[in-house]
Amino acid sequence: MEHEVDYLIVGAGSAGCVLANRLSADARNTVLLLEAGGEDSNPWIHVPVGYFKTMHDPALDWCYRTEPDEGVAGRQIDWPRGKVLGGSSSLNGLLYVRGQREDYDRWAALGNRGWRYDEVLPYFRKSEDQERGANEWHGVGGPLKVSDLRLRRPIADHFIAAAQDIGIPLNPDYNGATQEGVGYFQQTAHKGFRWSTAKGFLKPARQRGNLIVATRAQACRVLFEGRRAVGMEYMQGGERKQARARIEVVLASGAIGSPQILQHSGVGPADVLRNAGVPVLHELAGVGQNLQDHLQVRLVFRTRERTLNDEVNHPVRKAWIGLQYALWRTGPLTLAASQVAIFTRSHPGVERPDIQFHMQPLSADKPGKGAHPFSAFTASVCQLRPYSRGSVEIRSADPLAYPAIHANYLSDARDHPVVIGGIRVARRIAAAPSLAPHIVSEFVPGAQYQSDAELLEAARLHSQSIYHPAGTCKMGRDAMAVVDERLRVHGLAGLRVVDASIMPELVSGNTNAPVIMIAEKAADMILEDKPAHSAPQQQQYAEAHA
Repeated sequence: MEHEVDYLIVGAGSAGCVLANRLSADARNTVLLLEAGGEDSNPWIHVPVGYFKTMHDPALDWCYRTEPDEGVAGRQIDWPRGKVLGGSSSLNGLLYVRGQREDYDRWAALGNRGWRYDEVLPYFRKSEDQERGANEWHGVGGPLKVSDLRLRRPIADHFIAAAQDIGIPLNPDYNGATQEGVGYFQQTAHKGFRWSTAKGFLKPARQRGNLIVATRAQACRVLFEGRRAVGMEYMQGGERKQARARIEVVLASGAIGSPQILQHSGVGPADVLRNAGVPVLHELAGVGQNLQDHLQVRLVFRTRERTLNDEVNHPVRKAWIGLQYALWRTGPLTLAASQVAIFTRSHPGVERPDIQFHMQPLSADKPGKGAHPFSAFTASVCQLRPYSRGSVEIRSADPLAYPAIHANYLSDARDHPVVIGGIRVARRIAAAPSLAPHIVSEFVPGAQYQSDAELLEAARLHSQSIYHPAGTCKMGRDAMAVVDERLRVHGLAGLRVVDASIMPELVSGNTNAPVIMIAEKAADMILEDKPAHSAPQQQQYAEAHA
């Protein structure tokens, strides 16, 4: 046994870093945090726009790809996931979005007590150090810095005005009283630097003697004694090692990693396990199922107004960008993944916003690639609550082999009108008086796509993931649920899952802030459920922690 601790956390990502901080805050608890990646020492991690450099880098990114998918014209879609301290919070687009009140009320209505919006809001506020100050919806003093953008461009202001032209209200705080409307994004950044969970939560906690952080340690399988999880087998430095957990093992490896580890541990759909050559320890049909993601249809408009394309493609302006950041921590290098957010309805009469826009004052053939050699902006639109479901399934008994990711985009016909409607809303904004004079033409997908059938085809051809996989270890009480409302794996003891995989339904927006909230709430539940000890056990416990 390499280590023996009270709590063993697998994955130092958005959830794992929060858990490591909160569980180790009590000096009586010993905590081991396993991370397959390394330290967050690459300087591009800490520059906000650095995601253009870190995504697709196998030293920092798992570089997952989906299986060929009919829903997107047979293409395979890149799914970057962080493989470094901070996980995807070290690679993502920094956008701070919570979702809608109704998302969490819906989770509770599905049988998950304690997850209503009013019950999770305190955890959002607990984490937050809001630049604008505290109010009913926001907190200050928490480990997570949330700030306004340090970059504004005229084309973004025109886009905001055009959205208002077509009746979308201005909303300066989409994380406040209501989500609906248009406004600038907020980001998880501070004074021009990315603020990952590694920086906000893990860095201060590493000073504690009761927390061990093991990097380059890739989890293989959960160790069980009967039906109780007692530890983890992992690979580190080419050696197979084991660590023991006296109280709990907590999987925080994300919507791909957590179901993969469970399946390699013999927990999951029996047919998937048998086909992979893994003995079935505990049949649990929902492990790896219920996969959901936000698919964005990317519209690109050529403009008369200069955009960031012109700045990054001009050597003198590009040098000025670097100088701005070096001297003042301002300018394009502070750019989050998008500038402008819109949450609105794909069609009149829809009950609540069902589409989201990410507007960027630049354009490229795909995220992370070089900017186009002409002035343009991107208006990506995604369906917030897709009906289509996919799966994550291991292919073999090799715990280091990547699983098969079947996204099944647009496989449910109920998604089609929403996606088509989203494209039409984008075109209405582009044609509005405040924006139309600044636009030359629609470059992608192009004016040749007009009918519903043509627009659906355009969506299949010109779409990418926004990298929000969720749902593969869903919380609930039905036959496909993997964890209960306290995130304990059904039918097993000493084992929880705490990450985006527990979402029964995908939230209406970006997933990083909700995952941090989930981990905050889970930490409280784990500590509340800490077993009471008899007098002899208390003595043994005290000696173990001396």
